[in-house]
Amino acid sequence: MTTLAGRTIAALRSEHDDLAALVPTLSADQLTGPSGASEWTIADVLSHLGSGAEITLAGFRAAVGEADEPGPDFNQSVWDRWNATAPQDQATGSIASNEALVAALESVPEESHEELLVRTFLPEPVPLASFAALRLSEVAPHTWDVRAGLDPAATVAAGSAEVLAENLSGGLGFLIGFIAKPKEAPEPAVVEISGTAYRIVIDEAVRLTTDDVPATAAFTGSLEAALRLIYGRLSARHTAPGVEVTGNITLDELRAVFPGF
Repeated sequence: MTTLAGRTIAALRSEHDDLAALVPTLSADQLTGPSGASEWTIADVLSHLGSGAEITLAGFRAAVGEADEPGPDFNQSVWDRWNATAPQDQATGSIASNEALVAALESVPEESHEELLVRTFLPEPVPLASFAALRLSEVAPHTWDVRAGLDPAATVAAGSAEVLAENLSGGLGFLIGFIAKPKEAPEPAVVEISGTAYRIVIDEAVRLTTDDVPATAAFTGSLEAALRLIYGRLSARHTAPGVEVTGNITLDELRAVFPGF
């Protein structure tokens, strides 16, 4: 059985390969047209993914001793350069930048997956699995943004949803604390996700768990749809027929708890 880090990196590779196949087919009008992110074009999303990959790779290379720690102005200089790039170059550059990051993560021997710690924006370094999952938390929703700009019925890859759920209910649980707004819920709730062991617990904070906590509500829909809800990408326009929430909280109230990024 592969490690959680290995499964997460494999999901990153799959996301990258799918996007690398899609991007060359996009026209100039599609690149500058709307994405699933309300304020970004498809090219904007790809630029964000490309600059993020470059920044993430720099931090990773420092963690494994291949380079010095990036300086305090490094991130801003990367963003400025990408923001000044033409849409077509943002698209092609994004694929190259992400390939470099994924290849670097794949190069870590499996026997080192559990011991390698990587510094991020957090006070303490995180395990490789959480580091890769932080990147997948950017890549999977933003790849969906690209696809949703072309097809409102787009979904997040099932494999990515499964790996993200495993990480979010474990070492990456802190991320939900950053993105969720528990005060938007009318009262505490425990929402079971149908067909899975996962529950969304909303009280003073929000967490995803596999603990057998008594449910007060049920999310009827796929795990993929539930993950898009958590990442703020389950608007009415992008909700498939049959997806519903019953119990002491509504789907609209859950959308307010998870406004997205």
